[in-house]
Amino acid sequence: MNKKENLSIKHKEIKQKSDYTIALAGNPNVGKSTIFNNLTGMNQHTGNWTGKTVSNATGVFEYKGKQYKIVDIPGTYSIMSHSEEEEIARNYICFGNPDSTIIVVDATSLERNLNLVLQITEITDNIIICVNLLDEAKKNKIEINLEELSNILKVPVVGVTARKKKTLNNLVKEVRNICEKKEQIKQIYQIQYNEKIEKAIEQVKEIISKQYGITNKLSRWISIKVLEGEEGILKEIEKQLDIQLVNNNKIDKIKKEALEMLEMEGIYQEKFKEKIVETIVKDSEEIGKKVCKFNNKDYTNRDRKMDKILTSKKYGIPIMIVFLLLIFWITIVGANYPSQFLFSLFGNIQEKLIVFATYIHCPEWLSNMLILGVYQTLTWVVSVMLPPMAIFFPLFTILEDLGYLPRIAFNMDGFFKKACCNRKTNDYNVHGVWL
Repeated sequence: MNKKENLSIKHKEIKQKSDYTIALAGNPNVGKSTIFNNLTGMNQHTGNWTGKTVSNATGVFEYKGKQYKIVDIPGTYSIMSHSEEEEIARNYICFGNPDSTIIVVDATSLERNLNLVLQITEITDNIIICVNLLDEAKKNKIEINLEELSNILKVPVVGVTARKKKTLNNLVKEVRNICEKKEQIKQIYQIQYNEKIEKAIEQVKEIISKQYGITNKLSRWISIKVLEGEEGILKEIEKQLDIQLVNNNKIDKIKKEALEMLEMEGIYQEKFKEKIVETIVKDSEEIGKKVCKFNNKDYTNRDRKMDKILTSKKYGIPIMIVFLLLIFWITIVGANYPSQFLFSLFGNIQEKLIVFATYIHCPEWLSNMLILGVYQTLTWVVSVMLPPMAIFFPLFTILEDLGYLPRIAFNMDGFFKKACCNRKTNDYNVHGVWL
């Protein structure tokens, strides 16, 4: 893309209705927000998903005379789970009807990220894979054959370094091609389960297609969910598509026959989802081996050595306590100095305001209300709260960037379990797929 095209992504205020809607999906911490911010500039809106506490971000940009609205879906490792984030991601991709879905993946952990990619390929064909953090992969001597990945999955694959805005131009170009159908969408990669599972899926898919006329790719995904039998997901599908899957005599009959056939092969319903996940993981591993080349196979050794210490039973908790106490000590002690400075500064301003109010003969009741009431209360809150926040949050951000917060979560997992608290690390199986 030439220099002139680089300047054609516009962030100006766009008031008219967008021509296309783009979903931005991916695992947490893969650079989705950086890509979103660079594409939309300041033309963004943040709110909450309807009926949910999880926040959303939407933004727009203009490219070659067309308006593109981007919806930043909450980061998720899977669309098979039941947390608010996974439900929102699943529902928007399945039922939000975006013109295109950009899936951002981490170049340094491509195999793990492909789990989500393969799950989404079961729902929609309008996919663009954005391989981010190529600079980090290069540092770790990881080579990724983007062309081969595109050939395997039969979808556009774009490599970017999200921090460098100019690398996003090819991504925007592919978005335009998909939305305007300038390139014919191919029959993209489809996961092939074992023969009996495929037969069971086809049986249920056929009856769903006949009853409700759902003939697109979504019917296959719905058939899998019917066989899994999770009522929460089935009810959401019924609500979104206005169909009946539970207590439907025809579907129940075919489902029963399909499950009986699977049971004869030793695949019981409670193990059906596990077989689905195993196949996804296996495919991700195989694709990862084909497209990734590790010139330094020991690049994770340092992290593993750190994990042995920071998450060990002997040292993990003590080190965590020391780190947290150190942060709290720095926050409390360090905040005293800026707090005293702010108190002194605002106090001097307050004295001048009182003198000014007296000079202009302002009524005493009004000056007391504005200066001793509103101003003094506001400045006291700022003086007390701002310094600790300005110290505490950056320190925690540093811990997050260093990768220590996930290790803290791992150390605390057992305690959260005993306290009956929600703990996502317990839902994360050994293959790295959220169940």
